[in-house]
Amino acid sequence: MSNDGHDNGDEGMQVNPQRAAQLLETLNAVKQRIQAASSSRTGAKPVRLIAVSKLKPASDILALHRPPPPPSSPSSSSSPTSSTTTPEPQSHFGENYAQELTEKAALLPRSIRWHFIGALQTNKCKTLAQQVPNLWCVSSVDTLKKAERLDEGRHQLLQQQQHDGDSNNKNGTNAAAAPLEDDDGSDRLRILVQVNTSGEASKSGVAPADAPALARDIRDRCPRLHVVGLMTIGAIARSTAAEDANEDFTTLTAVRDAVAEELGVDGLELSMGMSGDFEGAIVQGSDEVRVGTGIFGERPAKGDAKVKGEVEGGKG
Repeated sequence: MSNDGHDNGDEGMQVNPQRAAQLLETLNAVKQRIQAASSSRTGAKPVRLIAVSKLKPASDILALHRPPPPPSSPSSSSSPTSSTTTPEPQSHFGENYAQELTEKAALLPRSIRWHFIGALQTNKCKTLAQQVPNLWCVSSVDTLKKAERLDEGRHQLLQQQQHDGDSNNKNGTNAAAAPLEDDDGSDRLRILVQVNTSGEASKSGVAPADAPALARDIRDRCPRLHVVGLMTIGAIARSTAAEDANEDFTTLTAVRDAVAEELGVDGLELSMGMSGDFEGAIVQGSDEVRVGTGIFGERPAKGDAKVKGEVEGGKG
């Protein structure tokens, strides 16, 4: 059930060519660093890059998801060997605030795969899962109550999609876009259990020792969710220290093994590493990294951020 062909209201959104070129340059630089850090890994699947677009305008996201073709010069246009290949689109984007993600998802193409990576408020879970069909993963689940609310929201989304499909079939119109499929072909919403590996009171996440039981409870009580791995935001000091291994990443790997044993599964993912430490995280086995300022640059203050950014008249 793919919804790649369904778009939202992005037709009138302007993408500044200079800004797009700048973003594509920084994105490609990050991808090259990921590739270099992955060079020692044999047999591992490619590392997933989540472009963290928190507090950045929707036009920045569109520039990377639907990059404009590179300009062709008069001399190159007549050359049979010239290349004006459009850059590869970025599909995975992460947001920290539920309302911001919901607003951006309504503006941008449904082919985007959204990740919610911020501190998750219980009262926002149901709405988030219900209103964003292309929500691909919630990475910050650390209580059963939050998981249950996400499960309720996913259930309502699926019910609404079924109702809309039945109504449209009767009326002879196209069905609404369906939720993104999980890797196993089901309609379950992917989630990561967030683990507080550093023990800091300021950090969200379940204690490492409690992660296996939480993952088991989510599996048993939330049929519309799929626990696909674990996530951590480690201590800044450990990320910047000149060490052979980051203690937080080592801890999360051990927790992953314990959760896999509890659930009786293989292949649980590790989500660890951000702009300042993603290369070390990859060396230590991370399956996905979250990079924001390394791609988009410094963020504005939250009160100054504009979701719509540059939009043509009538849509601003």
